Amino acid sequence: MKKKIAFGLVLLLLGIAAAGLKLRIEALPRRKVPGAGIIYIPSGKYLKFATFGFSSLMADLVYLWAIQYYGNEEISNRYDYLLHVFGIIAELDPRYIDPYEIGALIALYDLRDVALALKILDLGLEKNPAQWIFPFEAGHYAAQATDFDLAKAYYKKAMDIPGSPAIAKRLYADTAYKTMDLKTSWETWLEVFNTSQDEQIKKIAGNHLYQVKAAADFGVLKGALEKYREHFGRLPADPGELVRAGILPSLPTDYDGKDYVYDPATGEFRTQVIPWKR
Repeated sequence: MKKKIAFGLVLLLLGIAAAGLKLRIEALPRRKVPGAGIIYIPSGKYLKFATFGFSSLMADLVYLWAIQYYGNEEISNRYDYLLHVFGIIAELDPRYIDPYEIGALIALYDLRDVALALKILDLGLEKNPAQWIFPFEAGHYAAQATDFDLAKAYYKKAMDIPGSPAIAKRLYADTAYKTMDLKTSWETWLEVFNTSQDEQIKKIAGNHLYQVKAAADFGVLKGALEKYREHFGRLPADPGELVRAGILPSLPTDYDGKDYVYDPATGEFRTQVIPWKR
């Protein structure tokens, strides 16, 4: 009974504190004082100490306030301390997952600040190393920014955390291909192909293996053509000349064992089919 009364009193005090905080914030001359909306928010450590063991409840209150605050378009400088505000929530309740995700979404779509969004997700992963969702979403954000090296690193973190979805490995393989890390992409797609029980997934993996092998083969063929041109001063009339000249031991074939199509006028190779239409 005493615990219930104590809890009720703390809840009442926190409610009064939150209401008072909201009133003080709304009374501030926002146009004259940059960042006025968060001047009176104490640090997360102070709030955690002051909540007498009810820091999770205070995290809820600060989170609800933050949603309202960042949704108010009349506050022009409301994003100035975004990381600080969501850092306070993280300090109060490190395992509270939603604020990290929402904070990152605000940073990405409202601020267009990918780096800040990644910082918030990194904070979430730091506080919750068993939560694959943080590096998984960070991989999406990095990929949207076309930083595929960074996206690959995040997807690797995600796929290595127990319980992560199977698609994390496929996204890792795809970003490895986009960074021309063909060895990693090949090995990962091959693992997906060999271990998946889903025929559709196996088909997707097979198409990507076709694509990765073609990219690797084209690199070899391009180098062989350059050597041939250096020696003979021209492009070969047909790719077989690369073998007859001793530059290649044999001509590579595509993933299905078919020859690549050669254009003697440009020296370019292409596959006979589009990978995903195999």
